[in-house]
Amino acid sequence: MSQVSLKIGPKSYTVNCADGEEQHIEKLAAMIDEKYAQLGAARAPQEAQNMLFAALFLADELAEARKIAKRSTENVEHEKERSGGKTVQLQSEIETLTKAEARARQEVEELKEQLAEMREAERHQHDLFGEAADAGDIADKLEALANRAEAAATALERGSTAP
Repeated sequence: MSQVSLKIGPKSYTVNCADGEEQHIEKLAAMIDEKYAQLGAARAPQEAQNMLFAALFLADELAEARKIAKRSTENVEHEKERSGGKTVQLQSEIETLTKAEARARQEVEELKEQLAEMREAERHQHDLFGEAADAGDIADKLEALANRAEAAATALERGSTAP
């Protein structure tokens, strides 16, 4: 246990404190002395009243600091709530885009496989229709393609964008 001598106003006080707390206690006493000095000529004849007024000055500052801290905390919480909603929205959009990207990648892979198959088939073709068995299949595909082209042309003539 340590003792610290503090001067507040015209009087000195000796107080006990834990070892290592001396500087902290001295700083607190300096704050009280500063508020005591603000009383100036308005000092009361009794020292206890002057100490009371100094304590009231400090309590007023503390109350104002607490109000500011509370408003700051409320503002931070409000911003967290606002940004939390945006975060959820952005995470949802990212998830949607990620799924769309995965589907697009899968389609690209499928198209690459089809292209590879077509190139392989082309390498083995000896004439326009390939083997006799393939001729009927190719003719059916060409007929279906012609029908789709005709339907698309008809839709375009009508001003529709869908075939």
